[in-house]
Amino acid sequence: MHLPLLLLMAWSFNASRTGARWDGFTLGWYARLLDRPDLLRALWTSVVVGTISTLLATALGTGAALALARGRFRGRALFEALLAVPIVTPEIVAGISLLILVTGLGMPLGLLTVIIAHTTFSLPFTTLVVLARLRGMDTALEEAALTLGADEWTAFRRVTLPLLMPGVIGAALLAFTLSFDDFVITFFTAGPGTTTLPLMVYSMVRRTVEPSVNAISTLLVVGTTALLIVAARLGGLGPRR
Repeated sequence: MHLPLLLLMAWSFNASRTGARWDGFTLGWYARLLDRPDLLRALWTSVVVGTISTLLATALGTGAALALARGRFRGRALFEALLAVPIVTPEIVAGISLLILVTGLGMPLGLLTVIIAHTTFSLPFTTLVVLARLRGMDTALEEAALTLGADEWTAFRRVTLPLLMPGVIGAALLAFTLSFDDFVITFFTAGPGTTTLPLMVYSMVRRTVEPSVNAISTLLVVGTTALLIVAARLGGLGPRR
């Protein structure tokens, strides 16, 4: 399953320009990335989009998770079930639907529409991660704080929130990873002049097969894998012992 990725990573150190044979080890393709201002601009755009959409999706997802875990309102089960719909929806369908939405609202395609799109598709993930953390928490400590005289806000701020933070941080890392790695939805919602790193890599591959593409792809794989591992450990998404 991971063999293609391992081959990609190995070939990023290949001195050959064509990639047809192994000509020796080199770090030159990584060094050349620093000489590409277009790549650095795309990287900065991805970081900006990922940071803003992560903050929005994490804040909204935490609020939604608290409402689902602690609130009592009609339709709660249906709302929770509907959270899974965007997750299983094909990305191309999500991209087209978001394109229809933002153009229907009269918004010009650009950085803002990409941020809105990334926040939208990250929101179900952050909600479910924080919700899983909330449901795994022992409520006895919060009840003890209320019994000892703390009001609800103090109990939330001093007891619930610190216990919830690993899940919130895990959800944020997952949202940033999804945003940073996304191509399909960004392709539909980005306008001229808004190029994220995955879009830049795609345009490079279309023009020619540069060895530096292997290097930037390897950095993407390593970075997103590291973020997903941390998110899984903090958010309780990994296997439980």
